[in-house]
Formats: sequence, structure tokens, C-alpha cells
Amino acid sequence: MPAGMQGVLGRLGAYVKGFTAAQRTIAVIGIAALVLGGIALASWLGKPSYAPLFTGLAAADASSITDQLTTDGVPYQLTDGGATILVPQDKVYGERLAAASNGLPSSNEGGYSLLDTMGVTSSEFQQDVTYKRAIEGELAKTISAMDGVQTASVQLAIPEKSVFVDEEKDPTASVFIATKNGAELGSDQVQAIVHLTSAAVEGMQPTDVSVVDQKGQTLSAVGTGATGSGTDQAADYDAATSKKIQDLLDTTLGAGNASVVVSATMSDNSGTRTTESYTTPTTGPVALNESSTKEEYGAGSGAGANATGVLGPDNIAVPNGTAGAGTDGGYQNESATKNNAVDKTTETTQIPAGAMDRQTISVALNSGATSVQGVNLQSINDLVANAAGIDTARGDRVEVAMMDFDTSAADDAAKALEAQQEADEQEALWSAIRTAGIVVGVVLALVAVMVFLARRSRRQQREQVDIGELDAFGDAFQLPLAVEPADHRTGLDAGDAPTVALQALPVEDAPTEVLTTDEITAERRRQDISALAERDPKRTAELLRGLLDDRASV
Repeated sequence: MPAGMQGVLGRLGAYVKGFTAAQRTIAVIGIAALVLGGIALASWLGKPSYAPLFTGLAAADASSITDQLTTDGVPYQLTDGGATILVPQDKVYGERLAAASNGLPSSNEGGYSLLDTMGVTSSEFQQDVTYKRAIEGELAKTISAMDGVQTASVQLAIPEKSVFVDEEKDPTASVFIATKNGAELGSDQVQAIVHLTSAAVEGMQPTDVSVVDQKGQTLSAVGTGATGSGTDQAADYDAATSKKIQDLLDTTLGAGNASVVVSATMSDNSGTRTTESYTTPTTGPVALNESSTKEEYGAGSGAGANATGVLGPDNIAVPNGTAGAGTDGGYQNESATKNNAVDKTTETTQIPAGAMDRQTISVALNSGATSVQGVNLQSINDLVANAAGIDTARGDRVEVAMMDFDTSAADDAAKALEAQQEADEQEALWSAIRTAGIVVGVVLALVAVMVFLARRSRRQQREQVDIGELDAFGDAFQLPLAVEPADHRTGLDAGDAPTVALQALPVEDAPTEVLTTDEITAERRRQDISALAERDPKRTAELLRGLLDDRASV
């Protein structure tokens, strides 16, 4: 190992050996955290990135594809309840080609691809059914691509066209939707499904599409469109009307001084109504066609000419004696037919479910409120009736009454809310205090560690001085004798302590072996300095610092 590296490792080892137990514990924890973080980062970076191989799979297709992946030795993950298969990013395209070569996923084969396998000998019925199945498959795949939709199924009812029917029925569609876990279709998505389906079939109206989810809820009904049941419609109407009237009264009388309840009855019946009306032009009748006939037969003046009588047995006219000679007779008939133009209007109306049958509105005013006292109840009644669109002919009613409100629950709720707000403020204050305390503690700990390391560094950087070098000062090196801070016997302070030469101090524990004069002097000085350091370490340290400073200046 190079000498430089050995020196660095040696200084690092010496530096670590100088750590206290707490510092060593912190260092071990930090190193362990770094090692674990590095391992986690390396594991995360080394983990392959997964991408969807197929989504919206049926159970049979998912099973076949996972068997293929297991055979190929490709890792995979299943999501969306097994409908989506994830594989490593670099394996996506290869596995898709392999699945396609095996005819997977087979459940997705449909739509217009059914027309490719239809032979030339197919009957008209088979062609119609196959074409209907193709449209159903294409619609199902398109609807399944929407957000929140897991699977979809479409059934079309297309009536057969015939020239012997005056009025043809419109085609209808039934759409079944299975949503993903936790997903719920909104009204906009239901409307999109309805319009998408109706626009794909000729002659189909949006009201001819029914949408049902996997929970059995009717999202769109035939004849009503994308609406709920009559109960849901009534509840929505009650909520909207109540809010509208409540806002009006709160603005007029003040918040909390009025209570509104709306009860509406909706009709669940739906149907078709056809009306025909005839009108006559105001300028007079206009003849579309007119015809007239006239028949006339005349009698001669001679005897027996055009004689009339009663037929006899042999169909021979027998004169009755009424038409004699010289008498005029004849036959005349006139008839006329005239067809006048009349305006005819035929109106067909679809009656959806949810029509308003009747509604009643009840309004209670707080008689104890100052803003309510002196209010004209008839004015309030008129305001509410106009705001809700009351129809008296339909049986709608509005009732307005004055009564005392029970505000005890509201007062208790206000007190509870105020107490909760105070508790939240106290909790926020203590949380801030705890956070500040933790921050201050961490800062103080860091400062203490930095100060400790700085002092240790200065202590290690001080130069060691051989005690024998003090001989250069000779007898001028005087050390003070340690005395008590305030000697009540002598009345001297510590600063007035007498000094004595080191040579005059007695030698304690002299060595038994024979020493030279210099060795004895050095040993005596060491013992004297040790004794002085034990008696007054602060003064000894100041003296040594002064000696070091003087030596550095020399």
C-alpha cells in the first residue's frame, strides 16, 4: 500500500478512535442508513420497467396468455382483476407477435371481421344476422375503450323492413356495462354511450337506447333517455327546488329564519300520443275537384207518344188514363259532387316518464326572528309560488306558516364547533412548539458536536514541549503556590499567592537508582509541575500557554 494511503488511513483511524461512545453510535447508524439506502436504490434501479401487454382481457384469454408467458420464461404481473397483463418493456412487442401467431386474444376477434368468414352461399337471414353481430361487436369494443368501463355488451333489435306496413318501428338497443373496481359512470359518459349507439344504427333515436350496469341499475331507459327512475327524478327535483326557494328566503329574511320542504310526484308512465287536427282556410273553401251530372227526358204532343202506364203481365204498358193525348210529360235529374280542401295536421308526441303530476311546498318561518316579524305571509306565498312554478289547475299547493324554531341543537352545534376550533388551534400551537423544540434541539446538538470537534482538533494540533526545555529559563521560571481563593487566616487572594523557584521545592519519591544532576533536576521539575497542575490546573495551563507563545516568538 502506498505511504500516502497508509498515512490517510492512519489519520482516519486515529480520528475515529477519538470518538466518544455517542459519536460512534451516530456514525454506525449513519453508515448503516447509507448502506441500506444504496441497496434500495440499486434494487429499484435494477428492477425492470413493466408495460401493458394486453388490457381488457377475458378470463379465458388471460389464462392462455399467462400460460404462453410462463412457457417463454417471461415474468409478468396481473392488474385490474386479471384483465391487464404487464411484462418487461423490452418483451412487449415480441410477446404480442407470439400471442398473435397463436390466435390470442381470441375473445377480441369480432366486429366486422365476422364478415370476412361469410361464404357466398350464405342466406339472406345469415347475412342480416352476421351484419348485426358485426355492428354489436364494434360498438362493444368502442364502449369498452372508455375510462372506467371494463367490459361492454350491445344487443340490437332491428325490425325487418316491409312494404306492407304503413308505419315502421324504430330499432332499439340494449347496452350492458361492467365498470372497473371503484369506478362509476357519470351522466356525461352515459349520454356519450347513448349517442354513440344511436348514431351507429340507421333510424335509431337516443331515446331508443337502454343502458344497464353490472349492479342492475338502469342508467338510460327506452323512451326516457339517460335519466333515472321516477323516484330519483322526484328527489332531484325536490332538492333543486328546495335550494332555489331556500336561497330566496335566506336573502329576504336572513339565514336560518325559514325552512322549506318540497314534495313532488312524478309519473312513471311513458308512451306515444298522436293528434290529428283539421282547419278550414280563412279565405273560403278551395275545391280540390268538382263534378256534376244532369239527366232529362221529354214527352211528345201526339197521341200515344211517350205514353206511360202500368206494365201488364207481358211487360206491355197499359195506359192508366192519366196521360192523354196532347198532355206534356218528362223526367229530369241533376247531381253535383264537390271536394273542398281541408288542412290536416298529424302530430306524434313521445311522452317520457318523469312528468310532473303534482307538487306541494311547505314553508315555516321563525316567528321569533326580528326580520320575520311584520312580514306579509301572502307576499311570501306569492314569491314561493312563482319561484316553484305552481300550477293550481294541476293541484299544486303552497303553505306558509309562522312558528317558533327550536334553536337548542344549533346552539349546541355552534358551541361544539367553537370548542373544536379552539382545540384545533391549541393542537396547532403545541405542534408548532414541538416542531420548534425539535429543530432547536437538533441545532444545539449539531453546534455541540461542532464545538467538541473543534476543541479536539485544536488540542491535537498543539505542539508537545519537552519539560527539559524549561532549563533555558533557569531560576527565572517561578510557579505560584496554590492557596485557597480567600484565606481567612492570611487574608490573601489567589492572585497574591507567593512564588518560589523550582529548585527550592523538595523532591518527593526520589528514585533509588543513581541519577545524574540533569536527570534529577528534570525529574524534580516534572513532579513539581504535576503537583502544581493538581492544585491549580487553570493557572498551570495559562503558564504553559505563555511559555509556548514565548517559544514561538523566539
